[in-house]
Amino acid sequence: MKNYIFLCLSIVSVFLFNGYAQKTKVAIADKKYENYAFIDAIKTYEKVAKKGYKSEEMFQKLGNSYYFNSELEKAAKWYGELFAMNSDQESEYYFRYSQSLKSIGENEKANEMLEKFRQKSGNENRAKLFEKNKNYLNDIKANSGRYEIEDAGINSKYSDYGSSLYNNQLVFSSSRDTGSLGQRKHKWTGQYFSNLYYSELGDEMTPGKISKLPKVINSKFHEATPIYTKDGNTMYFTRNNFLDGKRGRNDNKVTLIKIYKATLENGQWTNISALPFDSNAYSTAHPALSPDEKTMYFTSDMSGTIGQSDLFKVSINEDGTFGTPENLGNSINTEARETFPIITDENELYFASDGHPGLGGLDVFVTKINPDGTFEEVKNVGDGVNSPKDDFAYLIDTKSRRGFVTSNREGGQGYDDIYKFLELKKLTCEQELYGTVTDIGTSETISDAKMILFDKEFKILNTTFSDQKGYYSFQVDCGKTYSVRASKENYNTKEQKITIAKENGKTKLPFALEKAICKVTVGDDLGKCFGIKMIYFDFDKSNIRIEAALDLEKILDVLNQYPNMKLDIRSHTDSRGTFKYNEGLSDRRAKSTINWLLKNGVAKNRLTGKGYGENILVNKCSDGVECTEEEHQLNRRSEFIITAL
Repeated sequence: MKNYIFLCLSIVSVFLFNGYAQKTKVAIADKKYENYAFIDAIKTYEKVAKKGYKSEEMFQKLGNSYYFNSELEKAAKWYGELFAMNSDQESEYYFRYSQSLKSIGENEKANEMLEKFRQKSGNENRAKLFEKNKNYLNDIKANSGRYEIEDAGINSKYSDYGSSLYNNQLVFSSSRDTGSLGQRKHKWTGQYFSNLYYSELGDEMTPGKISKLPKVINSKFHEATPIYTKDGNTMYFTRNNFLDGKRGRNDNKVTLIKIYKATLENGQWTNISALPFDSNAYSTAHPALSPDEKTMYFTSDMSGTIGQSDLFKVSINEDGTFGTPENLGNSINTEARETFPIITDENELYFASDGHPGLGGLDVFVTKINPDGTFEEVKNVGDGVNSPKDDFAYLIDTKSRRGFVTSNREGGQGYDDIYKFLELKKLTCEQELYGTVTDIGTSETISDAKMILFDKEFKILNTTFSDQKGYYSFQVDCGKTYSVRASKENYNTKEQKITIAKENGKTKLPFALEKAICKVTVGDDLGKCFGIKMIYFDFDKSNIRIEAALDLEKILDVLNQYPNMKLDIRSHTDSRGTFKYNEGLSDRRAKSTINWLLKNGVAKNRLTGKGYGENILVNKCSDGVECTEEEHQLNRRSEFIITAL
């Protein structure tokens, strides 16, 4: 069922076998393989392999047959045999082997295969995604533990998958036997063809009695993944290429799948028709509607597809006609499978993919759709919903945070099973970027400073003003880089860049603004005009460092502007170290500062100075008192006291 549903429709290249024993049996298996009868092909290949016959092509096809049917443990076995015969394979086999290895918990070896896949595949999107985040398992772990999940209570021993909400009903697909005569099996999966069923939802969205949709919707082939308009009068759904008793086929005589539309009239579904962008030559499936119902998202392997199946969108015009489908692009689509889109009323796109880094098989991912149609970072929703097997058809009610997901994970009842879940915590990582705006000279808070938030492209995202206590804040996204600009009349504008942490919380970004015009008089500290708290020296040294020279250049410039200004330069230390040593060190540093100014043209009679050691502490941090490094820093300071103007 999953192969049909996931639109894994790109036929794997058919390799010709050299003449060995059992050649006839292998040729028969090949024919079945080419016609998508993978279950039959598996039986033949395995019988041949059991007799000791070995061939790279056969192991490829055995691995592929299980891989395409999502039996990843068995796929891992045969891909292992393939690489044991020859470790130099086409890049795609490294990717498939890595996905299969994840399903059996061999993540380290899986990542080795992904690295080799990256090296071999070059510019592939999947390779870029892996190269961008080789620690993707850590990100998935951080997103995990957010769900309570359990069997939905409607599963059979067959395939039950996909779900949609309609009039307080859960509508889903199933290949269960409901007593109809002459039920037909699909050669590809060995499962019965699926029809649409519904179940009334009780408290906490618990499904109840199961009923089958009418025959006008259900045919003798596959039906799946319905979606309904808000008024309940229009239904879109997936079905094999079959309408009015006529079955369509492509050039290879294969019946693909299409999206159909039905309307409700007098309580009956009628007017069933294929959508205008459907085709006999490719498949379309799994429709989803945007919140305003002006755009349909769907899965297809039509022309322009990047991988085995991609996500597309198409506009729905006011008159009910459709525009031209557009591929969602390589921020969403990879060279593998992207399928089962769903759009929430919060403008989030959930979809399944085995091309984005995941836990194995298909995983559920989510991204935010921006107002301009672009997408934010794609995120794996984490363990719980996702597993080492296939997980897909995610559906969530954003108000209750309850929903459903389909999986073929261990412990299920059938081929695929529907699970219900409660999301305990939203994946959205929320951060507050905050800080206080102060005067760099006086450390007094500045109110009514204009604060502008920019994204990394310097597009304005938000604007606010500091409050009476100088406080400002912005709501920002985790993991992103922003710039913040602070401006205030009579102050120099300041801009700072910040990268937000990747977990929920707060990020502090204080601003200390420098006055554009600093008014000073005798007795003031000139250094406060420029935020000079300390002239820095190397540890236990008194020679001027480069960053100290930059601050002294500011002092020199003011002295040159005001030739009558005189300064008393005072150097202070904290209380750590002996009293005598601190006094001597600070005195040497004061003299070193004076000497720098003298060498740069300041007259000797304009400068005095002295080191005070730990004599004049500005806080409690004397000998024997426990203080933080920040508190000690306040005592390590340089002062440029104006003694004459």
